[in-house]
Amino acid sequence: MSSPNFNDRKLPISILVLHYTGMESADAAYDRLCDPAAEVSAHYLVREDGRVDNLVEEDKRAWHAGVGSWNGITDVNSASIGIEIVNGGHNVPLEDGSLPPYPDAQILSVIRLSKEIIARHDIQPRNIVGHSDIAPERKEDPGEHFPWAGLAAAGVGLWPGELLEDERVLFELGDRDRGISILQRGLADLGYGISVSGQLDDQTQAVIRALQRRYRPLRIDGVIDMQILEVIKRLSELSRTTVSAA
Repeated sequence: MSSPNFNDRKLPISILVLHYTGMESADAAYDRLCDPAAEVSAHYLVREDGRVDNLVEEDKRAWHAGVGSWNGITDVNSASIGIEIVNGGHNVPLEDGSLPPYPDAQILSVIRLSKEIIARHDIQPRNIVGHSDIAPERKEDPGEHFPWAGLAAAGVGLWPGELLEDERVLFELGDRDRGISILQRGLADLGYGISVSGQLDDQTQAVIRALQRRYRPLRIDGVIDMQILEVIKRLSELSRTTVSAA
């Protein structure tokens, strides 16, 4: 069975988006992604044991991204491949309240599938994103428990490396400063949908949380500190290097 929830693309493929299902089970997620009434889908579903279901062909526009943007593209569905990874995430935590782990077999399968997609469509490392990156004001998946560093080490996406120990706070919610404008431009250059307002407003704080969730998952507070400044700087350098190498 494949999902009926797709239509024609309007843009060439340039983005890979990773999600978690946020549901009780793989079968529940599969049924929802294939339900015409749900009007959601993804190209692939990766189960806990590593099995992969191909739900929508890659040349079609699956309905996984919703409202969001990346690199100025607002119809992310038209420009992306979507992978749903079976994991309860924030919606279905463990009994102790922690987030459920991603099994090794599943992550190895995600890496293998991602590398195949990247090769087929020449997707740049900077365009391998989580749902929270393209929709930071409303999404948290694949979550701070997702092993982004391991994926980057395997050649899927970017990773800034070890961070400075300096966590001095530079800006907090409501602050206005020219430095915030520079940081907002840096985030926009990375691909995030953000306005250059010069203020650490709600939108900017949501983007900072998305950045922290992915690259500094031990503390997600929406505050701009020295570590976050270093993350943005390193990612900008890596983005330029990988684009030049391509």
